[in-house]
Amino acid sequence: MADSDWDTVTVLRKKPQKASQLKSEQAVNQARRQGAVVETTTKYGAATNKQHGTSMNTAKLDRETEELKHERITVDVGRLIQQGRQAKNWTQKDLATYINEKPQVIQEYEQGKAVPNQNVLGKIERAIGLRLRGKEKGLPMAPRGKKK
Repeated sequence: MADSDWDTVTVLRKKPQKASQLKSEQAVNQARRQGAVVETTTKYGAATNKQHGTSMNTAKLDRETEELKHERITVDVGRLIQQGRQAKNWTQKDLATYINEKPQVIQEYEQGKAVPNQNVLGKIERAIGLRLRGKEKGLPMAPRGKKK
């Protein structure tokens, strides 16, 4: 009766600590007390309230003297829009309604103040029937149909 359940010894071990538990202040202090080497590093940009770093050096930006502006619609394109609109006896509001844009957009395009948007230019071209881009600027648009 030497090998009974009473003679066997069960050794209970603790689970190894997870990485997150090893990083806790308590675990770090315990490791220091035991004389283990503790390495601490901070992540880049840690403990700052910055969402995004600046892509360009600030001093370099300050030295930049050239004024950067968006490309604008040329005045001749604005005149073409105006002529095409008037040929159809449309007001700026009529054209804007036809292409689902605000009248202010048409006004800016005609005055040459708008930043060109290819979608809007395409809609205006189709509405007034005149080319506003490319080599054939000012020419009537070819009717859409089957090409032979």
